[in-house]
Amino acid sequence: MRSKYELEYTLNCSSKVLFSRLSTPEGLGEWFAEKVNVDRDLFSFFWNNTESKARLSALKDNKLVRFEWTGMENDETNFFEFRINIDELTGDLALIIIDFSEPDEKDDATDIWDSQIANLKRLLGI
Repeated sequence: MRSKYELEYTLNCSSKVLFSRLSTPEGLGEWFAEKVNVDRDLFSFFWNNTESKARLSALKDNKLVRFEWTGMENDETNFFEFRINIDELTGDLALIIIDFSEPDEKDDATDIWDSQIANLKRLLGI
């Protein structure tokens, strides 16, 4: 059974700049997938000639982006989410990723996110 996990990455950039990389096909195509197409709210992500589709299900400017995978059972574990959190005291910006995996695949999934976020940091120059 898939279980939820959260990852947090501190990024030294503006929420507006980060949000465009999380919410647009152009931005996501720069770091998250090899290619991203969009038709209304349906995003097609391409990795190694494999296509996965996800519907943009929640969007709050400079705060939250949620995608729900299509073709999966409609349960509570078929989404991934990006949250932008700014610490009120320090002003530090954190990117929080919420995702799901099988228990024995969590380490691999975390490694993939770490790699993707390294790409994002390079792109942002941080």
